[in-house]
Amino acid sequence: MSEEITNVEENYEVNGEYGADQIQILEGLEAVRKRPGMYIGSTSSRGLHHLVYEIVDNSVDEALAGYCSAIEVTINPDNSVTVVDNGRGIPVGINKKAGIPAVEVVFTILHAGGKFGGGGYKVSGGLHGVGASVVNALSNWLEVRIRQEGKVYMQRYERGHVVKKLEVIDSCPIEETGTMVTFMPDDTIFEETVFDFDVLKTRLRETAFLTKNLKIVLRDTRPEEVVERTFHYEGGIKEFVTYLNRSKTPLYDEVLYFEGKQSNVLVEVAMQHNDSFNESVFSFVNNITTPEGGTHLTGFRNAITKTFNDYARTNKLLKDTEANLTGDDIREGLTAIISVKIEEPQFEGQTKQKLGNSEARAAVDSVVSEQLTYYLEQNPTVAKQICEKSILAQRAREAARKARDLTRRKTALEGMALPGKLADCSDKDPKNC
Repeated sequence: MSEEITNVEENYEVNGEYGADQIQILEGLEAVRKRPGMYIGSTSSRGLHHLVYEIVDNSVDEALAGYCSAIEVTINPDNSVTVVDNGRGIPVGINKKAGIPAVEVVFTILHAGGKFGGGGYKVSGGLHGVGASVVNALSNWLEVRIRQEGKVYMQRYERGHVVKKLEVIDSCPIEETGTMVTFMPDDTIFEETVFDFDVLKTRLRETAFLTKNLKIVLRDTRPEEVVERTFHYEGGIKEFVTYLNRSKTPLYDEVLYFEGKQSNVLVEVAMQHNDSFNESVFSFVNNITTPEGGTHLTGFRNAITKTFNDYARTNKLLKDTEANLTGDDIREGLTAIISVKIEEPQFEGQTKQKLGNSEARAAVDSVVSEQLTYYLEQNPTVAKQICEKSILAQRAREAARKARDLTRRKTALEGMALPGKLADCSDKDPKNC
């Protein structure tokens, strides 16, 4: 650990603009306890639930890497939470740089884990890669158990500090691997420490949709009768779109699905129009929601606007005198999911709400343009339905614009007339008029 701190100090000397807080953050977990909002957003209920997401995200990283097929999340009677996966298990060997077990590095040193450098996960979610250590810092206690090579390892922490060194506590079948983390949120930090089953249910369902074939079980053992929900979607984001459209009438039966890879960006898109007038398009990168969109969403919008206009022109669905369809016209009543996987996503700002990678725009644009063009050519009935709905939206928009313009002109003309209480001048002397 001393070597880690020394490296940070050397970095500080070279980069004089770094502040003291930067050094504190990298030296230990005490700064996390002092300023938890910097790491989980807040100490409200939202921040409390974020602790669960961070541990689950580590397990999802294993699934994205192809090593985990099941995750179980249990709210225990004492309101602690246990997350279990069947991945490879966090490494237990000694980390040469830190001189302590790798699992201890993951839970006690910020910015440590498979998310940094070239030897870990190719794609990863989580909160800037600090999830496990931040959860540890903000918990009264945390226990981790790892199944690896026929042994069960255990280590315990309290408020970020090791209180029980890593030890072997049991044996297990050699083929059983995985990690189990149980933690109790610190009630001196959080405004409330009671987990909401429905809040977790919504987030875990979304995660299962975005991670095809991953089975996630959520269990609440606090009530007398245990409540359990299982989320497992072989169709991935196609089923996500179907779920979002469950209370609407689809314009066509099939959910359109496109996937591909370009410039090391994995692209998945699912979309289906319905009979509503609202657009419901959601974007994600490495399973992280991007409420403010970003380059991947821009690429998608560019692709469908150009592709549908090209098809409508080629097939004479748009008159020569009519203007091109706008993106808003085409996206009226559209439900879509855009999901990309990138090795090193760049976010604009510190909130991870808007993707900035330029290669994501090009990749999504290319994959969607090519595959949507082919789909429309092979499915002219669906293509015509979408185009006709878009053209109706265009004409309604144009009619509404003309009505607004007419009303404004009428109002302007009326405003030019003399007010009713004023009469024309009646004096015979023109100078007084």
